[in-house]
Amino acid sequence: MTTSTNVPRSDHELQQAVLNELDWTPEVDASHIGVTAISGAVTLTGEVSSYSARLAAKKAALRVRGVTALADELTVHYLGGPVTDTDIAEAALGVLRRNAVVPEGAVTAEVRNHAITLTGDVDWNYEREAAARAVEHLRGVRSVENLITLKGRASAVDTKTRVKNAIARQAALDAESILVTVDGTEVTLTGRVASWNEKKAAGKAAWASPHVSAVLNLLEVRPS
Repeated sequence: MTTSTNVPRSDHELQQAVLNELDWTPEVDASHIGVTAISGAVTLTGEVSSYSARLAAKKAALRVRGVTALADELTVHYLGGPVTDTDIAEAALGVLRRNAVVPEGAVTAEVRNHAITLTGDVDWNYEREAAARAVEHLRGVRSVENLITLKGRASAVDTKTRVKNAIARQAALDAESILVTVDGTEVTLTGRVASWNEKKAAGKAAWASPHVSAVLNLLEVRPS
């Protein structure tokens, strides 16, 4: 007898599935993380040793089928000797300079209480994301706030069609369940998808347009 993957998981089953995924994720020490699940909403509590481990734990939980919302209550308690804000700022400057994707001199990193705030202007969203990834693994970092903006760009009359076609090309997405609206160079996605990975894929497809400066991803995660 086979069990359908579409059968909703109980709270206990979802909790155990998230715990198993955390345990399966090499960047995460799951022994210090607690998980609760209520009607698809998952909460992570406990301590991790780095900000990158915190991100890895969140991504692991969101990969699990049945997770519709995630509350991150993890705290970062890094190990090793003391690290100052100045140490982090110098390290951030170094990795941003060495990153081939981040435009030279376009991004500034400010550090306060081990929290990094990124500011500046770049041409593409993937450059914004690359800047954040470059600094999130630095020792001593407790959080990263990405305030990098995109440079202004011209709107296009066919932006909506371009974005809808890009979403339709994604094999994992049901384009018919995703509504695209465009206001100038800003795109809003509404509707529903079956998982957080699908929501992320739809947003990435929208960001790839050369005429998009902002994407508001309001897709609802509703497992089948």
